[in-house]
Amino acid sequence: MTKQAQQTVLAAELPERGQPLAGGVFVTRYWLNGVERALILLPDELSGPWGEYGVEIKGAGSYSDGEANTRAMAEAGSVIAIKALELDGFIPSCLEGQLLMAAKADGVVELREDRWHWLSSQRSAYYAYFMVFGDGWLTNYGKSYERLARPVRSLPIQ
Repeated sequence: MTKQAQQTVLAAELPERGQPLAGGVFVTRYWLNGVERALILLPDELSGPWGEYGVEIKGAGSYSDGEANTRAMAEAGSVIAIKALELDGFIPSCLEGQLLMAAKADGVVELREDRWHWLSSQRSAYYAYFMVFGDGWLTNYGKSYERLARPVRSLPIQ
């Protein structure tokens, strides 16, 4: 099985936080929709607008499920969402972004501090959330502005 095709990870095979896993770096364990998961930060960095300003995307309002948000974004034509899915990843949600920030604060991962990073959680037809990894600042801004996106991957833990 290739790293790109990996669909699950055994609990006994999880590396230490900050170590390689499934084509990225293992960030942490977390629960999503009743399933324990492994959050993995991918090495890729994408850039572009979140989506079209003034257009609400149905299915992209989850504060916790970045994969569902990203799929909804891609179906609506978001270029950065499509690129993230092509990497077998997705744009993190607000929750997943905060988990990345916690891992950065713990010295587990390195994230750019000089740019704002889109999260996949939509605030409204006009705004989506973004995070500044220098200090963990989370806010929302106009969707049509260009920002970075740092894709992640999430695997169910068995």
